[in-house]
Amino acid sequence: MKGTVGELGEFGLIRELTSRLTTTPAVRVGPGDDAAVVAAPDRRVVASTDILVEGRHFRRDWSTAYDVGRKAAAQNLADIAAMGAVPTALLLGLVVPAELPVTWPSELMDGLRDECQVAGAAVVGGDVVRGDSIMVSITALGDLRNQEPVTRAGARPGDRVAVTGWLGWSAAGYAVLSRGFRSPRAFVEAHRRPEPPYHAGPAAAGLGATAMCDVSDGLIADLGHIAEASKVRIDIRSGAIDIPSQMNDIGQAVGVDPMQWVLTGGEDHAIVATFPPDVKLPARWKVIGEVLNPSALPQVTVDGAPWTSKGGWDHFGDIES
Repeated sequence: MKGTVGELGEFGLIRELTSRLTTTPAVRVGPGDDAAVVAAPDRRVVASTDILVEGRHFRRDWSTAYDVGRKAAAQNLADIAAMGAVPTALLLGLVVPAELPVTWPSELMDGLRDECQVAGAAVVGGDVVRGDSIMVSITALGDLRNQEPVTRAGARPGDRVAVTGWLGWSAAGYAVLSRGFRSPRAFVEAHRRPEPPYHAGPAAAGLGATAMCDVSDGLIADLGHIAEASKVRIDIRSGAIDIPSQMNDIGQAVGVDPMQWVLTGGEDHAIVATFPPDVKLPARWKVIGEVLNPSALPQVTVDGAPWTSKGGWDHFGDIES
């Protein structure tokens, strides 16, 4: 598709984007009506939303439109999985300049569609608006399938803390990109296109997880959300966390302790959860700490001591992963 968004027009753009979509059995009415209809067999709907702003959350010289689509879908669908739910649908709100080539939103939609297929969901509708810069707003929906939602508030002293997925890879990739390099490719791709372990969320709920969260703001920050909601302290054992040799090499090259990325780097969208001590965890889960009674120490400690280095993501602060 050649030309710009302005030349194609709103309804032409909508036709172009929706023509690229696939569906699932959960979608009863898809794009093209006033609203979509998605089956909710559980009679409860899990919902999450995020906004990505060009220059703040992605850069077009670092990521293709397809990358942005995969990432935008992944970070929202991971939130659904982290509640113990199965992702079902995604809605897109898109703001684009009129002079933007049509290929950009088209490739964005391809990325959204393909990431939804990985999670078993579908894009079911949305809206497009003209603006001065690109903004991508995503709303994701999910189904609990008769399970109770796993919130951040259920962790209990004595529980084990376990994680599945990558930790620190996106932050290492960001460090590589910010210095003008494009390799090691695996870490750069982890920043461009995170790979959340979607199926692990509902599986953890079935195993009896007491609290759960996806790692979007950084491990310490997100475990801090669980500790605060559950009114407990969580201690991470750094020795239980494996750091890949290539991450060590990147850290040495840029002068950063890779443990900093592991503990405070966001946007990997791994899933971290707490489990009763008698739960037998599958091999994909790595036990990295324990839940303790609250104390005068910070709510999250590393090897029994406060982690004093800065890190984690704050949209209104100066701290970035």
